[in-house]
Amino acid sequence: MAHLLQQMAYVGQTPWHELGNQLPPKQPLEVWARQAGMDWRICETPVRYMAEQAGALGSIMTFEDQKVLYRSDTKAPLSVVGGRYQIVQPRDVLEFYRDLTEVSGFELETAGVLKAGRKFWALARTGKETALKGNDTVKGYILLATSCDGTLATTATPTTVRVVCNNTLSIALNGASSAVRVPHSTTFDAQAVKRQLGIAVSGWDTFMYRMKTLSERKVKTHESMNFFLRVMCQTDGHADSQALTNERALKKVQELYEGRGRGAELGAAKGTAWGLLCAVTEFVDHERRARSQEYRLDSAWFGQGAGLKQRALDAALQLAS
Repeated sequence: MAHLLQQMAYVGQTPWHELGNQLPPKQPLEVWARQAGMDWRICETPVRYMAEQAGALGSIMTFEDQKVLYRSDTKAPLSVVGGRYQIVQPRDVLEFYRDLTEVSGFELETAGVLKAGRKFWALARTGKETALKGNDTVKGYILLATSCDGTLATTATPTTVRVVCNNTLSIALNGASSAVRVPHSTTFDAQAVKRQLGIAVSGWDTFMYRMKTLSERKVKTHESMNFFLRVMCQTDGHADSQALTNERALKKVQELYEGRGRGAELGAAKGTAWGLLCAVTEFVDHERRARSQEYRLDSAWFGQGAGLKQRALDAALQLAS
């Protein structure tokens, strides 16, 4: 049922979440809006309630401090938010990329909605890419996503995709995320966000230098075990009760690292810190238990899965330092 509530569009290979409508390259935003399920608006109305009155129908009252958000097409409710909540429309997310795709050489690759429209995103390729040893190619993207239920600020972040298996990893610079977040208490200014992202995107070379460093850092057996214990169980490298409860996850990431993962046998990944990181990202993006592919995608980009991948990146960089 979750898939009936979600729609997305993509170009190129079928995305790792295996959902959506395939489009030819370089389609206009109007086509993207229609095929990605983003051709509707978020409407708002004050919260109203029925006041009790003995022996008769109650009066309809209005609570001005909050409002209901709902879809313009289906009239389905999306959320109840404060009166000052600033809406970002699905079309605003696509329009963010208009000048980037028409002038700057970006290409939209995926866009769509999650949770019946409560969350939506678009992902565009920047044109930057690097091949590590063994043709392990990493491409640069910009992801813009937002929600209308209070679960996510409007967020623009540089992201990489490991082409061999479509693993996604947000770029982190100097130990901190380079994402630009605009809370819904303020107006979303697309041009201001792009100016800030200009700084983040320029960090691509630094990021790829670090990835190459990871690919050259050979890892011993005990180091890989300690890495997975720290990342998957948040331990200091010692098996405890928490580690034992996560036995399935530990076993799976070890198998991915030791050869069962896509691209695990490539020169850049086999027996290296880069391979450790790739095993965790593949686990999160493809193998981690989830109620549906929709929930897995949501977690991998915005939720616990994203946090797990960030922890793996931090641990890998520390290992290589």
